[in-house]
Amino acid sequence: MTNCTVEHSIHQILFPAVYIGVFIIGLPINLLSLYHSYLQIKKKNELGIYLCNLTISDLLYLLSLPLWIQYMLQHDDWQYSRELCIFSGLLLYQNIYISIGFLCFIAINRYLVVAYPLKFKFIHSRKAALLISILSWLKEIAICTIYMGSKVLSKDEGNDTLCFEHYPLRLKDKYLNIYKLSIGFGLPLILLIYSYYKLLRVVLKVRGVQEEQKLRIKKLVSGTIIIFLVCFAPYHIFLMVRTIFEYDCSFADSVFEVYHIGLLLMSFNCVADPILYCFVSPSSQGWLARFLDPVIKLLPCRTNEVIVTPAAPIKSTVMNKTELTQ
Repeated sequence: MTNCTVEHSIHQILFPAVYIGVFIIGLPINLLSLYHSYLQIKKKNELGIYLCNLTISDLLYLLSLPLWIQYMLQHDDWQYSRELCIFSGLLLYQNIYISIGFLCFIAINRYLVVAYPLKFKFIHSRKAALLISILSWLKEIAICTIYMGSKVLSKDEGNDTLCFEHYPLRLKDKYLNIYKLSIGFGLPLILLIYSYYKLLRVVLKVRGVQEEQKLRIKKLVSGTIIIFLVCFAPYHIFLMVRTIFEYDCSFADSVFEVYHIGLLLMSFNCVADPILYCFVSPSSQGWLARFLDPVIKLLPCRTNEVIVTPAAPIKSTVMNKTELTQ
């Protein structure tokens, strides 16, 4: 089936610039995030395993961006092989649902640690985190195999080769979108909001937690939900609209730009995750300051400044259990 020809000038104007910026910023901070998660794993902290998987997913997505940039600069005409199209597409889509999954697992883990510190001990263990991580990747790999035998390359009316783009949506794509919207996005969103809501209720009721520490938890929880809603919600809203209403070329062309703006917003997740979960963490500020100290000393305006490692937070049994980023 020949695709509709849609107006995709937004791909040549906005997307390459944003993707280049995300790649330049995202690659180094995710490498630092990978180091931070390694330190957490070394401390036998199960949260480090989730952060490590989240970071690996972001790095894989970042590696696909140069191919997508070239594709868009070529006016949405895929110049490479079918296999490379599949590879690039899977790196893009696995990042969406792997990231959503691990954001959800982190929220559930933090809630259970705080609310039921003596129960669900296996869930709090590194073995459980490793098992959940393996199952999550296997699930996404299984879903990705659906694409392996499908027609990922197609021609539009202008004879350009499209990669993972079909206008209007095929019936098989609509069935897959139902899974994405319900299991991939809707269920994790409900679990994440519920877990963090219960976490905040528990933390705010417990005595012995300083207001500054409570405020930090509020910010981290709010930041996570904002990232989830800003980066992932728009894409899935427009995906739902396409799944329900898209049957002809006219509608496909009318929603093309807003749908792809939603897709573009998801790329910011690769930058937002490490900033929120790693670099605002009290445990990361010491090593991050030491890591950046030689670089900052080279700056003319900073030569006389000294980086002061933040003082260790006041110890609290509750905070040891409730600190989101350890």
